[in-house]
Amino acid sequence: MRTILVLLISVLTSLHIHGQGRNQFSKAEVREDLDYLYNALKNAHYNVFAYTTEADFNSTYENLKKAIKKDSLSLLEATNHLQKLTAKVKNGHTAIEFPGQAYAKFVYGGGKVFPLELAFEDGQALVRKNWSQNENIKTGDQVISINGTSMEVLLDSIGKQVSAERPYFRNVKIEMYSFPRFYWQVFGEEENFSVTIAGENGTESYRLAPIRALDDYEMKRNEVMNAQMNLKFLQNAAYLNPGNFGGNEKAYQKFIDSAFTEIKKHDVQNLIIDLRNNMGGNDSFSDYLVSYFAEEAFKWNSSFTLKTSQFLKENIRKTKDTTNPFWKEALEHANGEIYDYEFDVYQPQPKPRRFEGKVYVLVNRQSHSQSAVTAAQIQDYDFGTIVGEETGDYPSLYASIFSFNLPNTGIPVSVSKGYMVRVNGSKAEEGVIPDIMIRDHLLDEKDEILSALLEKLD
Repeated sequence: MRTILVLLISVLTSLHIHGQGRNQFSKAEVREDLDYLYNALKNAHYNVFAYTTEADFNSTYENLKKAIKKDSLSLLEATNHLQKLTAKVKNGHTAIEFPGQAYAKFVYGGGKVFPLELAFEDGQALVRKNWSQNENIKTGDQVISINGTSMEVLLDSIGKQVSAERPYFRNVKIEMYSFPRFYWQVFGEEENFSVTIAGENGTESYRLAPIRALDDYEMKRNEVMNAQMNLKFLQNAAYLNPGNFGGNEKAYQKFIDSAFTEIKKHDVQNLIIDLRNNMGGNDSFSDYLVSYFAEEAFKWNSSFTLKTSQFLKENIRKTKDTTNPFWKEALEHANGEIYDYEFDVYQPQPKPRRFEGKVYVLVNRQSHSQSAVTAAQIQDYDFGTIVGEETGDYPSLYASIFSFNLPNTGIPVSVSKGYMVRVNGSKAEEGVIPDIMIRDHLLDEKDEILSALLEKLD
């Protein structure tokens, strides 16, 4: 399964492209791309009205079309405009993602951004990192307003650009890409910020200067999505982070093989698998991991259905291997038809290679896509205990995306053509609910989830 993220073009890796391509488009070109996008979503999405009404979708399209008034729009302006239509679908896997190319150009051009990084918990916007010169603002303080506008209103404005099924997941994605980046995208560069902050000593207002986006922000911070392959042995458990479920599959399998060889050598009774801050990826990766502690043959879903369409077929013929059984089957079904796609049952590793102790799987709100699906799979088969907080992503979800570029602007779009249901058959509109609930504040260097679990294992 494809990851929920069409990964942000990182500031640190996109310098070489930020000056390439057109940056200005006529009103007619942007309107043509809006029409193209509208028709593509209605034609190719598995169920474009699953989380929005047809009336709301159509009115958003009409209002966006009327709002294109300038004779010429920049790439950023076009992206901001068109992104609102994909966001209206309210499906995390159907998206025009954050405009990384335009942001990279802004950053390397000396741009400045809002100096506080925020996390969102219990309806509050909390300071995650303070990059300003004001030492009165502490980690964990609540931001009430910026430039006289409440955080609720600001998040609603930013949320119009974000593809997400619900407000909880919307805030997760804003947190993931980062609030300063989104604030720049929606409101542009600003000369100063008046912020109202609620802290230990009450509510105070401060005037903050923006900070240099490159030197004072991007070069100092770490991305929220930071899953990396890692195996270490703690006092009473082995800790395994498999990394994201993508990339070089042979290298991934080699790492998993060697990790479980070492785990067997150490003869530990507890295994902690960390799926937090994980972008997801493909089921072939996650199933290989699960095979090392599965107690029976397994699948990663109870049903997986796909919708084919004329739009998808044209895309397949242009960009895919039409002899591949997956794409070949899509071509053989009638336009608009929804059909089952069966996955083979996955076999556990031979018993001498398997881990047979207790398995604990860490998740948080930043466990995306296939990482959430995998946590649900492990929970439903009772292969392990899920620990942490509710995931932002649903484990039964519209996904299996395919991507295309809009014809005039070249803006990339992802569309969900499939619907998958978790192993236990539940279609509840909720994330993976852990067996052991532990809050993850994502505000400081303390690892609340892992620390609390280790205390329970003592």
